[in-house]
Amino acid sequence: MPEKPTQHWTESLFDSVYALYETAREYQLAYLAAQLAAAQAEFDRRKTNEGRIALEGHSAMVGRPLLREPHPDALFALLRIYNEAATEMHRLYEEAALLFASGAAWAIWSIQLGHTPPVVAFQTDEYDSPVQHRLSITGLTNYAGAPALGRAYEQLARRLSAADHAVHLAEQSDLADHEAGELHEAHDAAMGIADSAYAYGLLAQKAVNFALLEPRRARERELALARAAAQTDQPTP
Repeated sequence: MPEKPTQHWTESLFDSVYALYETAREYQLAYLAAQLAAAQAEFDRRKTNEGRIALEGHSAMVGRPLLREPHPDALFALLRIYNEAATEMHRLYEEAALLFASGAAWAIWSIQLGHTPPVVAFQTDEYDSPVQHRLSITGLTNYAGAPALGRAYEQLARRLSAADHAVHLAEQSDLADHEAGELHEAHDAAMGIADSAYAYGLLAQKAVNFALLEPRRARERELALARAAAQTDQPTP
């Protein structure tokens, strides 16, 4: 594979954020595909064939072969597999969406501090998996998209808080009646974290472009000065 040309940090940083978007998008599509596959295998959406087969050597009763209905059996098996896949894809989608959103937030925060990171950097946990950064974004008072970004963050923060509350209640050994109701409400309020994180990440990615405006302009000024200096140094014919 040919070596990738060296990029300026403003380009490679945005590519890094965009790679996080592409990752979250892949898992989102995989989750939706698994959901669709599971829906196609549901019995209330299908007319099953009631034809049966006999399994010799497996007797339901003495002297009688075991009869099976292969089509319903297949739908049962597929529904189980697709539902398991959908659960796993949703977990991966949620993780990727949160990394996308927090990676974009980290990029903005780094630029605001005057840093020049070439890529988004994550700490890792004991399994060498990336650990998400903080999700909040501040300091974009001159950015037209800041209000929408703030609303998206508040929605995501509410769902994450509800999820934490649900986990806390679920860990209790003996829940009172009102706490059981709180647990149910918290679960409902936490639904949609993956989609909220993904939506917030899309808005944060646009904000990264805004944060990169001045560094990109500075880069253009550097290149213009370098071109001017090179022309000045050329010998006169």
